[in-house]
Amino acid sequence: MMEESKEENEFPWQQENGMTAIEGQVFVDENGNRKVLRRRRPLLEAKNLSVTFNNNHQVLRDINLKVRPGETVAIIGESGCGKTVFLKTSIGLIAPTSGKVLFNGKNLATLSSRELIRARSHYGFVFQQAALFDSMNIGENVAFPLRQTQKMKRHEIKDHVAHLLEEVGLNPQIMDRMPAELSGGMRKRVGFARALATEPDLMLYDEPTTGLDPIMSDVINELIIKARDNHHVTGVIITHDMNSAKKVANRIVMFYPVSRLEESEPQIIFDGSPDELEKTDDKRVYQFVNGLAGERLMEMAKNNRISF
Repeated sequence: MMEESKEENEFPWQQENGMTAIEGQVFVDENGNRKVLRRRRPLLEAKNLSVTFNNNHQVLRDINLKVRPGETVAIIGESGCGKTVFLKTSIGLIAPTSGKVLFNGKNLATLSSRELIRARSHYGFVFQQAALFDSMNIGENVAFPLRQTQKMKRHEIKDHVAHLLEEVGLNPQIMDRMPAELSGGMRKRVGFARALATEPDLMLYDEPTTGLDPIMSDVINELIIKARDNHHVTGVIITHDMNSAKKVANRIVMFYPVSRLEESEPQIIFDGSPDELEKTDDKRVYQFVNGLAGERLMEMAKNNRISF
């Protein structure tokens, strides 16, 4: 009988059969011993996180969320519920009004400028509209983070950029083309390649399939899965695309607008697997997931937001 070990593992990942193992999963090491993957802390954690803007408009309220190494977490919810604010707070672009965000156990709000830059070097960010530099060609766009953070020779950068473009299904010959010459789907994939360039621990995806046709949306989904499995990347995805969320995520978390909650209600109204999402008995979650206006239309009319 194989011995089972529960020794803690400082490294974010272990690999089994080419798939990324997540915390708690049992795997067999090279000596035939069964081990349970353990890590001392989440990679990203929000503790009692609240964000209120100057007009006293509260967007996030007491968010408690842990993202474990190896997970892909999709955050869903209607527009205005604070998903993008959470993403920006997770990388230190917005400071919490109260509470804190920890990356690898470190409070982002207490880091010096130099320490924050160093922490951000472990992030990759896929923007909603790709956010490529219009004045740079494709090769320069993908190489930009490498030139900022890595000590690589010019030919090494060029070879690495070519490899990254191939990895996202693009011909390296496009390196000399400008962003305006590419389709929306191609620009998204260039942005994806740039995000992977520095081999980040955590990828943040802001509406990665918005504006894409169904086939290209699924290409992006496959790239997210490939990044998790081949690059051992933890992911947080902001999306309204339920097909995408169910396909790529280990966990799905749903935020609800603070303005529509009672004072004692938590803002996270669902946190579970895609299978659990299908079985939820929370009417608010069910209506959102299935795209049903239901009582929401009547509520909007009552609040004079629309008229018949």
